[in-house]
Amino acid sequence: MESSLTSLSPSDIAAIVEGRHGNPFAVLGVHAGDKGLIARAFIPGAESVETLTFGGKSIGMLSRIDDAGLFEGKISIRKARPLRYRCANAQAEWLSGDPYSFGPVLGPMDDYYIGEGSHLRLFDKLGAHKIVHEGVHGVHFAVWAPNARRVSVVGSFNHWNGARHAMRLRRDTGIWEIFIPDIGEDEPYKFEIVAKDRKTLPLKADPFGQRAELRPANASITTAPLAHDWGDQAHRAFWQQADIRRQPLSIYEVHAGSWQRGPNGDFLSWDELADRLIPYVVDMGFTHIELLPISEHPYDPSWGYQPIGMFAPTARFGRPEGFARFVDGCHRAGIGVILDWVPAHFPVDEHGLAQFDGTALYEHADPRKGFHPDWQTAIYNFGRREVIAYLVNNALYWAEKFHIDGLRVDAVASMLYLDYSRKAGEWIPNAKGGRENLEAVSFLQQMNRELYGRYPGVMTIAEESTSWPKVSHPVHEGGLGFGFKWNMGFMNDTLRYMARDPVHRRHHHDDIRFGLHYAFSENFVLPLSHDEVVHGKGSLLAKMPGDDWQKFANLRAYYALMWGHPGKKLLFMGQEFAQRSEWSEARALDWYLRDAPAHEGVRRLVRDLNQLYRGRPALHARDCEGEGFRWIVADDAANSVFVWERRAPGEKPIVVATNLTPVPRPDYALRLPQGGLWREVVNSDAAAYGGAGMGNGGSVTADADGHVRLMLPPLSTIMLEPA
Repeated sequence: MESSLTSLSPSDIAAIVEGRHGNPFAVLGVHAGDKGLIARAFIPGAESVETLTFGGKSIGMLSRIDDAGLFEGKISIRKARPLRYRCANAQAEWLSGDPYSFGPVLGPMDDYYIGEGSHLRLFDKLGAHKIVHEGVHGVHFAVWAPNARRVSVVGSFNHWNGARHAMRLRRDTGIWEIFIPDIGEDEPYKFEIVAKDRKTLPLKADPFGQRAELRPANASITTAPLAHDWGDQAHRAFWQQADIRRQPLSIYEVHAGSWQRGPNGDFLSWDELADRLIPYVVDMGFTHIELLPISEHPYDPSWGYQPIGMFAPTARFGRPEGFARFVDGCHRAGIGVILDWVPAHFPVDEHGLAQFDGTALYEHADPRKGFHPDWQTAIYNFGRREVIAYLVNNALYWAEKFHIDGLRVDAVASMLYLDYSRKAGEWIPNAKGGRENLEAVSFLQQMNRELYGRYPGVMTIAEESTSWPKVSHPVHEGGLGFGFKWNMGFMNDTLRYMARDPVHRRHHHDDIRFGLHYAFSENFVLPLSHDEVVHGKGSLLAKMPGDDWQKFANLRAYYALMWGHPGKKLLFMGQEFAQRSEWSEARALDWYLRDAPAHEGVRRLVRDLNQLYRGRPALHARDCEGEGFRWIVADDAANSVFVWERRAPGEKPIVVATNLTPVPRPDYALRLPQGGLWREVVNSDAAAYGGAGMGNGGSVTADADGHVRLMLPPLSTIMLEPA
């Protein structure tokens, strides 16, 4: 039965019960009546509603003023305060906190910094956060949707009814917020958004959600503040003080879903990965693990490169706390953790960022700037301060909450050029008429400036495949501000050379030499990444020419050449034991191959190369500076031989000599940097690595001027150090 005593207009009543009201806080909650305060609540399914304080005191009964579940009545309190309702029907009785009896959580300073685009703690303000507000436990929700007509939080706690928890609009910023009492963590939720044209959009996951459901489900999940007792102080203190350019950096690139699998082919949890992966990486001598993107993503074959939940570690491997334990475990073992980070594009799945509030909010409206033709994905609008703040905050979030050691930024070239993968007429020039994306440049500079400024010891690495200048130079010098850049030229040139039959290599000597012309123009990482072992490219072993003996010898020689070459190192998982088949995200690596001596020999070599690289400053302390390299033999194309010296101030030099033909060179003459006894510290042809065991018996002696005659084994790299 409806009451006729209400002061609400029929249009207000209809708008509330139909979920169309633009400002439900003006109607629901506590308001002044003719003789004191009244309360209004919309509780579908209730037949009686008693009003309580949060202390449990009864302060009045409400009358139903609409059959859909809208109630109103006088309450016996003098001052507005948070309310709770005891609701009942013929089947049940339950308590329901009134979100409309609470004031806002965000304040004017939040509005100011958000409006300015300079708020650097957005991850603590937007999204869903379990807090105590006005003395009551609950969850605060906030989301940016400036062009929406109405935004509601929906979940199992309100039966996914968008009329129940419509949010308050903060008009200055376009952010909608609501505090819902009496709910906690583990609650799936989404946002129901009504666009300006009054159409209700497909339910949206939370852009700032810090936990998500396991695919194919795609709701966000409320979570408590990350609870982990970190024990990585020594690790972080070391890197905060270190000049990382002069430290050994050997990165093991890992796809967490396919490094190993459980007995039934299921994913390992973060804790299981920690138990297996960390000891393995420590034993192998790598300094860092680089994880392919772990932000939540809907599609496994994207490998994480089409993320939707940028703030949520994927549910595939467990809760966010598990990832924190994994990072902490790595740090306690002396291993850094780098995350692959994807600000270049995002998928257009309907629960994601695309057309978020019914408009092109995160992306450009014009597909010539807002749609990526290669990946069929959307491109962030780098000219919008709120979008920049979203991405910069995400970079800061991983460093702040999860103590990550670095971000490898994917597809930087696609961000820098407006005509990337576009034909004439398919792109819009910048304000100066050029093809450079000046807005993306500004974003990358701001991201690097903020990350390096707030978290010393954290690095950024650009996957940038063009000759864009000063990628790894400071912003104040006109650079993009990255710490390092992937050396795609080294990878392309040397793999092309190694894939050739050795009889033809003499004609392509510059494929090895050319990279040294620019090796010190940037701070380079030499990447043999996942990109080289997918999409029909085969494994690294499969790229090598010849029979099995030659394939393995080529690969060992190549690895030793790379570890002796200027630049930090990166190797994708499985290539350390010469995985034969192309990598697939759908299954584990072929670990049984380690039972074969040839495969295990490659793994031993990589382990020993890492130990040598880390233990000899000549091999790492001047990786990024020309003074750390000198050619000894650069022009012996006829024999496909290269010899160079690696050095660092005050340290023993290392001489790297490589023979990339299957012909042994038993009496190869050259001049070492100094006379005396030189030890052979690495020989990729050693029997322990699966080679033939040719070499120099462990050492050679040069005359007073450094002249010496070496045995250069076939398809091999050796390294020499003065005794």
